[in-house]
Amino acid sequence: MNTLNLLLHTKRHPSAVLLLVQLCGMLLYPVIEDTRGGQVVFNAFGVLVLSMTVLMVRRTPGHAWISGSIAVPIIILLALQTLFGMEHLLPWSSALEALFYFYAALSLVGYMMEDRRTTPDELFAAAATFTLLAWAFTHLFVLLQAMHPGTFAAAVNASDARTWTELNYLSFALLSSTGIGDVIPLTSQARALASVEMLVGLMYLAAVVARLIGFTVSSHSKAEGDG
Repeated sequence: MNTLNLLLHTKRHPSAVLLLVQLCGMLLYPVIEDTRGGQVVFNAFGVLVLSMTVLMVRRTPGHAWISGSIAVPIIILLALQTLFGMEHLLPWSSALEALFYFYAALSLVGYMMEDRRTTPDELFAAAATFTLLAWAFTHLFVLLQAMHPGTFAAAVNASDARTWTELNYLSFALLSSTGIGDVIPLTSQARALASVEMLVGLMYLAAVVARLIGFTVSSHSKAEGDG
């Protein structure tokens, strides 16, 4: 019975499952990215997130065939990098992953805004969308660093290339407008991209999250009035 209830809950709140997987990935990556074989696990988990996101897009106004069409070449590129060490394909896979997560985020925004009420799954979707946006910009940072080494610096090992975890941390800090921490964009291109992410974060909180909160308050007020 508990298993059945869990499956029903999962079906009702797929955004919560996607969010949970994303958070698990954020906690897993720092542990594995410096280990032997860590890149294999990293890419495998990335494929899992891609697959779950495609399934999530099917519940939104977005088109699953579009997200699927972007996901397939990403999986191929990740497989080539993992199996044959073709690291020169990293800029291509990063660019496609950024496009994929931006499309998924826009699809979830459409899902949240398609009516004037807020469901529990839409609240989970708000958090999942924020994470998708942060991951999209992370992959843009990876792309920029691959094309222009030395784009980012940090207090520790300043001359080294920044890891995915470090760039993801930078992305979340910028998107939430809490600062940039110890990872610093050095080039004009990186600073311009960082500025765009800060603007996107502010607009998302002001236009999407604030509207969801307004729908929730309005629904509660209407329910109390009817009562």
